[in-house]
Amino acid sequence: MPESIVTIMDVAIGGLLLGGIYALIAMGLSLQYGVARVLNISHGEFIMLGAFSTFTLYTVVGINPLICLAIVGPIAFIIGFLLQRTLFTQLRTSAPNPGAFEASSLLATFGLMYVIQGIALQIWGADYRAYTYLNFGVDLGGAIFSANKLVILGFAIGIGVAFYIFLARTHMGKGIRSAAQDPTTASLMGVNINRVLALCFGFGAAMAGLAGVLYSMRIPLNPAMGLQYTLIAIIIIVLGGLGSIPGAFIGGLILGIIGEIVTYIDPSLSLAAYYFIFMLLLLVRPKGIFGK
Repeated sequence: MPESIVTIMDVAIGGLLLGGIYALIAMGLSLQYGVARVLNISHGEFIMLGAFSTFTLYTVVGINPLICLAIVGPIAFIIGFLLQRTLFTQLRTSAPNPGAFEASSLLATFGLMYVIQGIALQIWGADYRAYTYLNFGVDLGGAIFSANKLVILGFAIGIGVAFYIFLARTHMGKGIRSAAQDPTTASLMGVNINRVLALCFGFGAAMAGLAGVLYSMRIPLNPAMGLQYTLIAIIIIVLGGLGSIPGAFIGGLILGIIGEIVTYIDPSLSLAAYYFIFMLLLLVRPKGIFGK
């Protein structure tokens, strides 16, 4: 196979892999902000916790990282659910208006970010950690790709699609979407708004935790890694449209492919390219691809 074709395939698969994980991260944050109205700055810390938890479960206990998806996801969901039921419910009830709640919750998530970082530093230290999993080549039509890269790609896309189908087709998913569109009317129609808000925050944390599990198979881990991915998630939900789950999914894939192309040209420009896209969107189409 010509080298140029191999390069294009490598960039395409790398971009879809990155985009699939970005999509999981952004779908979670979009759900938290679009329904619960919490711009969760600590969202990336759940990615970091998911990644470090997988590192520990695999290197110390010997649990397969793919099995860790079934462990980390539910635990992250419970933590997010409880945070909404306690911290953010209290902030919501004490706020004089929705704007005040959004401001106070934003400040609270900043504090939560540093608390989680501090706990992670005490447990895992400040050094980078990494492990090796499925680190062998797979021949696809003459092009060799890392097996873990293909596995991550498959699971990231699969989880994202399954979550979208859950929101679109199930009774609980319809309740979540109705609460996002008009919480007052949804409440009158029998939707338990407080329960839906807690579910949304829990699902958002779970998606971040699952993304962390997948990330841990490819990149070195550090307790300070979370904020970078929170900022990327914010760019994606602006790209896709605030509160739009399909927009977050597609926006994540688009940004991942763009990021991989820019990284191939010059790795030092990837974050700069993301922020350039963010500023361009704010000027040209602030409502995003699927925004209303």
